[in-house]
Amino acid sequence: MAGIAAMNMSAFLPSLPGMAEYFDTPYEVMQLSVSLYLAVNALLQLVIGPLSDRYGRRIMTLTCLAIFVLATLGCLLSPNVETFLFSRMMQGVLPFGLVLSRAIVRDMVPQDEAASMIGYVTMGMALVPMVAPMIGGALDAAFDWHATFVFLLAGGVFVLWLCWADQGETSEGNGKDFASQFRDYPELLKSRRFWGYVFSAAFASGAFFAFLGGAPWVASNVYGLSSFHAGMGFCAPAIGYDIGNGISGRYSVRFGVNAMVTAGAIIAAVGLLVATLLAAFGLDSALLFFGFCTSVGLGNGMVIPNASAGMLSVRPHLAGTASGLGSFFMIGGGAALSVAAGAALKLGHGSLPLLVLMTASVVLGLASVLYVVWRERRLEAS
Repeated sequence: MAGIAAMNMSAFLPSLPGMAEYFDTPYEVMQLSVSLYLAVNALLQLVIGPLSDRYGRRIMTLTCLAIFVLATLGCLLSPNVETFLFSRMMQGVLPFGLVLSRAIVRDMVPQDEAASMIGYVTMGMALVPMVAPMIGGALDAAFDWHATFVFLLAGGVFVLWLCWADQGETSEGNGKDFASQFRDYPELLKSRRFWGYVFSAAFASGAFFAFLGGAPWVASNVYGLSSFHAGMGFCAPAIGYDIGNGISGRYSVRFGVNAMVTAGAIIAAVGLLVATLLAAFGLDSALLFFGFCTSVGLGNGMVIPNASAGMLSVRPHLAGTASGLGSFFMIGGGAALSVAAGAALKLGHGSLPLLVLMTASVVLGLASVLYVVWRERRLEAS
């Protein structure tokens, strides 16, 4: 369930430039298939969990998977870019994959065992983006972009069958109604620490989503990479993210979330700043661009888990509400930055506009966590 969502996000990225030619549309229009998907995804982050609390995990899982299968078929058969973009928005039901897979684990087993099992879910989420762009790039090179969506359709049908055959109901369907949840919002929204953690995570993930929005164009039009080699390049942040998650798992308890978020933001900022300076002085190559973008994944693997834990700890009794709101701002901000990436690349100068945008995003994330650290020290001193 969690893996199909990750694969759907990245498998078709190497095909984006070719799809723009196929539909005879500018790249920035084709790039909306990323940003519109993220926008729908962000909105659904607010409701998927509560809906599953009210009506049960199984019915929501099967409903979302059925919609995804139909939407993928719509993408595959689209006669024009408008139909494709609409179908792509409908694929945005997939946030259920990570949200509900975690909820089902928590329903099934005690807390300590759930933490271990959720770790395996997260590991799968980190591993899938490493292979999905390579698979998509290989399919595009061997056939065309349609083959990637045939692959996604087959994956969706398989997971739908698996959940229908094997997933039992794990929730009684008696969670909080929406009115009760909305009444919790003002208490959380008044917390400055909450916003500090939200923005540190949102700007960190925003740099990655800007990469998703702009890197396909850079790989094809700046570096002249084939879809297969571009797919290999898109794995760089995922490799860094997996390493960053490992560092978080090993050291977060020892050093604390603020130190880990700060260190991750510094790693991402330094890596992107070096890449930006090299590109500005004419040292712009695919190896340097994708190599330094590994720092984004490495930093995010340290920032996002720890900033998320920080969000949940600000008001522990509102942890569910904080999780939904935090995910909304992280993914919604990513959608905006992916649109900005497409627009920035029209300015020319190779990969430089994209690198500047990504660098600005991670620097703002670093400023956000430094504000949290400063505020906590003030509160402790008073």
